[in-house]
Amino acid sequence: MPFDTDPTLISDVTAAVKTAGLTLRDRYTPHARGVSLSEVIDEIHANDDAVLDVLREPLLRARRGSQWAEDELAGGALPPGEWWVVDPAEGNINHVHAMPDWAVTATLVRDNQPVLTVVHLPLTGDTYTAVADRGAHLNDRPLRVSAKTDLGAALVGTGQAKPGEDERTFRRIGESVTAMLTGGLVVRVSVPATLQLIHVAAGRMDAFWQFSDVRSGLVAGALLVREAGGTVTDLAGRPWSTGSRDFLAAAPGIHAAALSVLSPIA
Repeated sequence: MPFDTDPTLISDVTAAVKTAGLTLRDRYTPHARGVSLSEVIDEIHANDDAVLDVLREPLLRARRGSQWAEDELAGGALPPGEWWVVDPAEGNINHVHAMPDWAVTATLVRDNQPVLTVVHLPLTGDTYTAVADRGAHLNDRPLRVSAKTDLGAALVGTGQAKPGEDERTFRRIGESVTAMLTGGLVVRVSVPATLQLIHVAAGRMDAFWQFSDVRSGLVAGALLVREAGGTVTDLAGRPWSTGSRDFLAAAPGIHAAALSVLSPIA
């Protein structure tokens, strides 16, 4: 079923995410917060709680019948219907360490495919939006992925999805970085995923992959890259959905080459 592109929905969601972004910006400090692990985790949770307090109700009100995916670190398929997958502080670890790479994201997922997303960067004021079959934009400017066709000229990236993943996932990340350092030009390893995926959608980076299914870090970028003309699959080359176990988003001209490097890493 085609997505109902109610013209007021994207503006309502954008307004809600920008308002939430003000809350997160007000909590930002020029110094790192927290010394012990427990203190850092407390700061992360405080950020999440403060932003969710102003974001949840406007989003549920904006889309009648939508539901809320509670666990931002969860992965796997969602039940049928429309769900808000939100990261109230995407790059939260950066925020509490006084680094600038963080955002507020809200994505509407229908039957395990993202259909509308807003990513707002409060420090710069930039807002990335995409609606299924309507294109992707930075503020009011259309986005387009890179035209590169040579993986050897590509800037690519990856990163861990969350702390404490299993040893196999960490090993695959390390092996994939080594492989891409040989196959590509430059590899970035950083968090969060969305902040790399907006660069892929804008043609500043050429590919991003992840050995994880954490939904909140992938759904926004997946839609932005698709709507900017990119290719989004799992690492077996199948079309990606929230039920996929891993992820690759790339410019079409290098997707096959990136897949050939990454798919053997099991």
